[in-house]
Amino acid sequence: MFTSPDWQWKTDGCETYGMSNEMNIACECDHATPFAVLLMREPIAEVHWEVLSYISYIGCGLSAFFTSLSIVIYVFSRNHGTDYSMSIHVSLSGALFLLNSTFMMNEWGATVKPDWVCVFVAALIHYSLLCCFTWMAIEALHLYLLLIKVFNTYYKHYMLKLSLAGWGIPCVIVAVSLGVTDLKQFYGPKQVTMANTNHTNAICWITDDTFFYSLNLVYFTLMFIFNTGILIAVASGIFKMKQVSKLGAVSEGKTTRDLVRFSESCRSSLTVLGLTCLLGTTWGLAFLGSGYVNYPILYLFCILNSMQGFFIFLWICLSAQKQRKRNMDDRMTSTPVKTSGISSDSTALPAISLDDKAQK
Repeated sequence: MFTSPDWQWKTDGCETYGMSNEMNIACECDHATPFAVLLMREPIAEVHWEVLSYISYIGCGLSAFFTSLSIVIYVFSRNHGTDYSMSIHVSLSGALFLLNSTFMMNEWGATVKPDWVCVFVAALIHYSLLCCFTWMAIEALHLYLLLIKVFNTYYKHYMLKLSLAGWGIPCVIVAVSLGVTDLKQFYGPKQVTMANTNHTNAICWITDDTFFYSLNLVYFTLMFIFNTGILIAVASGIFKMKQVSKLGAVSEGKTTRDLVRFSESCRSSLTVLGLTCLLGTTWGLAFLGSGYVNYPILYLFCILNSMQGFFIFLWICLSAQKQRKRNMDDRMTSTPVKTSGISSDSTALPAISLDDKAQK
C-alpha cells in the first residue's frame, strides 16, 4: 500500500511480495474476514471489507456466547419429558456455535504451519455451515409436521433420526471431499482479493470455485426453497387464525378493538420475523448479492446471519417463558390442555412439542 508523496510501502498489517522495480507487486494482508465470504465470492472494497469484518466478528462472538448459553441452560434445565421442538432449537444453536467459533479461527489457521491445520479449519467451517443448513431444514420439516400436517402418528426414535440427518449428512459430504485429496484439494488457504487494490487476504476456506458453487450454493438453495415454502404456509396460517379470532370476538368499543387488533398484528409480525430467523431464510440475501457487489445487502447479510445465534437464543427464552406460563395455567385450572394445531398465542409457536401427538 503506497503513501504519498514519497511512494513508500506501508507495513501495517500487510506484507509485500516482489521487487521494488517490478510493475506488479502483491500485498498480502492479515485483516479480519467478513461473514459474507461463506456464500459470496465477489471482491469487496477494502474500506467495506474492514467494516464488515468488525461487524461479523462482533456478531459471531455474541452468537457463540449466547448459543453456548442456550446449550448449557438446556442441559441443566430440561425435564424428564421429551420436548422435541426445544431439542431441535438447541441442536441448531449447537451448529451455529460451531460455525461462529470456527469462522473466527480462519485467519489464524491461514497463518500457522503445518498446512494441514488450515485444511482442517476450512473443512470444519464447511461442516458446521452444512450442519446449520441441515438443521434449518429440519426446523422447517418439524414445523410442517406440527402445524400444517398435524399428524397423530407415533414416530419411533424421532429425535435420533433427525440427529443422524442433521449431523450425519454434512459429515458424509465433508469426509468424501477430504477423501479425494489425492485427486483434488478442496480445502486450504484461499487468497481473496479486495476490489480495486492489489491487496489479498488469506483465509481457510474452499479453494475450488466449481466445488464451492456446485455444492455449497446448491445445498443452500434446496434448503432455502423448502424453508421459504414452509414459512409462507405458516405465516398464512397465523394471519388467517387471527382473522378468525377477530370475527368470533365479543363486540367491544371501537378504541379497544383497534388496540387489540394492533397488538395481535404486532405479535403475528414478530412471530413471522422470528420464524424467518429460525428457518434461516435471511441467508437468502446471498442471492441478491450474487454476481455483483451490493453493499446494503452485504451489510444486512453480515448483521443478520452472524447474529443468528443470538436471535435464536431470544426466541428460545420467549418460547420457554410461554411454555412455563401455559404449564402454570394448566396447574391452576387442573385441566390438561393438548395442543393440536396453531396456538392461539402465536409467540408460543416454537415451544409446541410433538409429545402431545407422538405419545399415547
